[in-house]
Amino acid sequence: MSQTRPRLFYMLNRARHVLYKAADVVLMERLDVTSAQLGALFVIAETGDCPPGDLAERLDLNASAVTGLAERLERAGFITRRHHEEDRRVTLLALTQAGKDRLKAARPLLDEMNGHMTEGFSAEDMAVVTRFLDNIIQNFSPPRQARSARK
Repeated sequence: MSQTRPRLFYMLNRARHVLYKAADVVLMERLDVTSAQLGALFVIAETGDCPPGDLAERLDLNASAVTGLAERLERAGFITRRHHEEDRRVTLLALTQAGKDRLKAARPLLDEMNGHMTEGFSAEDMAVVTRFLDNIIQNFSPPRQARSARK
């Protein structure tokens, strides 16, 4: 009798979908942001003045999606957009104090969500899960040059 393999592709896709929907509910209730918006704030905080193209690459989004995301974040008062001092064609995104405050408020909430996801798993279990997910990222991420050429 052959053993049926787990439907990992389906399970990962379903888990991601369920997780993001649940996270969006909590994030909107408590912080009035979506997970996509919060992800953008984290990237901008990490990079400082961030060109939209860099944000698109880091979040694996297309340019029009990043434009809409940046507009919503700017309207909410979480980021500012300005022209690069040396090249006026380049726009830079930067966090406002409200954006920094939102990130600070998000950290304990994300810790809580991470704790909820890992309930019932030992450190050894989590090491296997982490290694599995890292393996997927490494094996299926296109080389940096290929990502840049796509956009």
